[in-house]
Amino acid sequence: MSEAEAEWEATDKYLLDPYLDWIKGEGIPIVEDFGVDLFAVETKPWARMGTKGAAVHLKGRGDFMSLFLVDLAPGGKSDQQRHLFEEVVYVIDGHGSTTVVAADGRKHTFEWGPKSLFALPLNATYQHFNGSGTESARLCSGTNLPMMMNIFHSEGFIFDNPYEFPERVGAADYFAGEGEFLPVKPGRHMWETNFVPSLSNMELQGWQNRGAGGTSIVFALADGLMHSHTSEMPVGTYKKGHRHGADFHVFCVHGTGYSLLWYNPDDEYVRVDWRHGVVFAPPEGMFHQHFNTDPSSARYLAIALGSQRYPFTESKRSHFDKGVDTSLKDGGNQIEYEDQNPRIHKIYLEELAKTGAESKMGQFIDESKY
Repeated sequence: MSEAEAEWEATDKYLLDPYLDWIKGEGIPIVEDFGVDLFAVETKPWARMGTKGAAVHLKGRGDFMSLFLVDLAPGGKSDQQRHLFEEVVYVIDGHGSTTVVAADGRKHTFEWGPKSLFALPLNATYQHFNGSGTESARLCSGTNLPMMMNIFHSEGFIFDNPYEFPERVGAADYFAGEGEFLPVKPGRHMWETNFVPSLSNMELQGWQNRGAGGTSIVFALADGLMHSHTSEMPVGTYKKGHRHGADFHVFCVHGTGYSLLWYNPDDEYVRVDWRHGVVFAPPEGMFHQHFNTDPSSARYLAIALGSQRYPFTESKRSHFDKGVDTSLKDGGNQIEYEDQNPRIHKIYLEELAKTGAESKMGQFIDESKY
């Protein structure tokens, strides 16, 4: 073997990413972008799932999680699955059901539709069914498979592991859309369940510190490490700018609007326009701000790794403790309205003029200057 060949062979064992190697071998499309319209993602047959699918890798996904798109044909179903990674599923389109088999053999079946949210208990057997004979169904799941694959780099350990986690299944009525409200404080109140029939209809709690009459609820799903919350902005309002670590995947639930992202105050903004089906993930430490331009309220869902119950990293612990809604001036990561760049509000008023919605920000910002 020549010196050059020996060097090349050595590089085969250098800077490996077992997850990326694994997903390339699955034979499904891999979409990489800043933001993605999940309705437009091409799917192809996925032998493992027994249906069509795709992987979605957003710029801000971080090291620990990614998205999978499962495309169920009319009248179709997935193969039974079981795996040692966590999965939170958001229904983009379609109607159907999922059956989860608990460690004691009991089966829990629940019916889902557009904008349903549910979690699959760790290493429980499950199967998805499309309830329509004429329309397809699209499910998008946030998982921590990248973390698990890169830790163990063993497909067999993750997908063929018999260990049971009965404590993750929770109460039987958690699969029926019931749950338990866990009061914490504004912006941190939790709803513990496994299944939310409709995020659009979910009752939210006030969160004044994030600005302009916004509301929110955090989900504790299947006692897991995966975080999810949904927030709503009233008509004619927007959230305060803030920053955090990578991997918060933001999905529009209802309404229309846009988000601006930047690192430095004078940067050109990166802009993502959203409606239901669009998802994006702000990169590590990148300021971002969400704006409702719809004549009605706008609501979004965020999925990340590191939950309020199990933060996983110190940065997530700090984020959920106080960083998310504490001003930069007080050591947090939020930009107060009075401190934001004036061009942010100017852009917003210009956008409202296009949609006909009326600004309700006058009580927070002196609009006579615009």
